[in-house]
Formats: sequence, structure tokens, C-alpha cells
Amino acid sequence: MPGMSRAVREAIAAAREPSLDAGRRWRGGPEMQALAAAFADCPLDRAEPAADRAETLFADIGWIEALLAPLVGALAGDPFFEPPFKASRDSVRTGIVLFDCPVASISASVLRADALAAAPAPGTAVVSGRIVVTHYFRAGGAVLRRWEAEPLAPDFTAATAPPCRPLPPTRLLDGDVIRTDGRTRAQLVTGATRDLATLVATIRAGAAPLIREYDVESGALVRVASADDGASRTEMLLTFLRNARRTDAGPQFDAATHDPAFHARWAAMREWLALDAAAALPRLETMAAQDPNSEVRAAAAATLRNVRLRVAEARRCRA
Repeated sequence: MPGMSRAVREAIAAAREPSLDAGRRWRGGPEMQALAAAFADCPLDRAEPAADRAETLFADIGWIEALLAPLVGALAGDPFFEPPFKASRDSVRTGIVLFDCPVASISASVLRADALAAAPAPGTAVVSGRIVVTHYFRAGGAVLRRWEAEPLAPDFTAATAPPCRPLPPTRLLDGDVIRTDGRTRAQLVTGATRDLATLVATIRAGAAPLIREYDVESGALVRVASADDGASRTEMLLTFLRNARRTDAGPQFDAATHDPAFHARWAAMREWLALDAAAALPRLETMAAQDPNSEVRAAAAATLRNVRLRVAEARRCRA
């Protein structure tokens, strides 16, 4: 640690074990257990129950003081105490993750008004795919701009996606609790004259599979990305199986081509074709004829002729 005195380095090292011990006690404490219990029976496939719990929690946030009190006390007693948070920082926002479970996460953040004002005006707005519930401790005089997009349908295509529509802006007030369905809505915070402090619950349960980004001025769809961590992990595992030449993994590839997310289905089919085109061919034929998504049907149909020729040639060579 260049530039630090020996005494400071020793103090940091000495604080490490007490910090870890305090973090373990905090995570097992009654306040954290109460948060876990609040979301314990929420289903993974529906967002609304977890969002309702978050709104109830944020309606009266007296619990936040009790949650942080042990850590504030530990920091007061030792300036080198390391709180057990995942933290992030950029030029505009400083945030910490207070709670995390399979259906939701809760984070606190401060947004700098001067940095927001100095930054270029965003040219796009993002439909994140997840419900977000926000409690504005300090609203900073900001305005919430919002847009609405069509719900994702099984036959969604980027080429035919209708534009998003602007909604009336909302002037934020201290203590406001705002629920935003990020499966169909985008939002931007603008015009803050003072720093904002927020508590945000991001609902993982029941999320849409895609993130959509729209042009603010025209409303046109700009780009699409996967919002599904599970689908991304599945794709990586299928790539590994293909590279390992695991032709015995056909059932796993077949199951992935039935994923509810159309982009995940086609990604699985591409990997399966690269591994074992003959085994994948019947499922490719079905996708070309029956897949709910028109882009997948078109891609499968365009691929079908070459795959049939390749499989036929391989069979002739073996004969």
C-alpha cells in the first residue's frame, strides 16, 4: 500500500477480522432475518407479490435505522471498520446493497445533483424488464420522466416493435414511494437541484427476458439485450458442452430449445447444430414450422436447407 504509514497498514489489517465477525453477526441479526422473512414465501415466477412486500416495507422505513445501527456503532468505534456491503461508485451515484435474496434485492444510493446536471442529457430510456420500487428519502427537487412500451409477446421482433410512448412527468417529493413496472416502463430522473437519497427494491421474480432501450426523442427501439441471468448461464453451459463434444447431452440441448425466451431457444439450437446437426435436425424442422416467434421461425427456415444438405452428405460419407 504505497503512501500509507506502517501504523495505518497495521490498523487496517487489525480491523479485518473484527469486521468479518461483525458482518456475520449483522447478516444473522433480527433485522436481516425480518427482511428475509418478508420475502420468504414470494414465488419466483410472479413479480407482484414481492413488489407488494417491498411497497409495504417502504411505506414505513423506521426499520432502516435499526438495520444499520450495529454497523454505524462499529464504524464509530473503529474508523477502519469495513461494512459488509457490496458497494458501487461512479461519477453520479454511490450505492450499497443492503439485502439480497432470490426474488428481490434492496439497495441504498446517493445521486449527486451537480454531476447529474453536468452530464449530457440521456438520449435513450431503458425498459429494464424488472419491477422497481423506490423510496425517495430526499427527492432533491427532481422530476421523474417516464415512457411506456408494449408488453413483450411471444412473437416479439425488434424490426416490428412499436415505439414507446411518453407519459406525463412527475415532480418527486421527499418520502415518495414510486413503483415502476420495468417490464413495460422506462424512467429517467432529471432536474435535481439537490442530492437525491433513495432506497430501491429491484424485483427479480417474474422479470421479462429482455432489456429494451428506446430513443427518447422518437420513441423508436434502439437495441435489445438479454435480462435473464439464467438464460445466459445456460448458453455458456451449452457452449461448454459443444466444445467438449458431448453428443450425449442431446436431451439438455433439446430442453433448452423449448425455453420461454425466444432468443434463448435459438441460441440453444445454434449450439446444438454445431455439435450434432443430425440429432438437432428434427427439432430445427419443428421450430421452422411452429415456433411462436416469427424471427426464430425465419432463422430456422433459412438454416434448414443447409443443415439437411450437410446431414445428407455426412450420411453418404459414412455409407
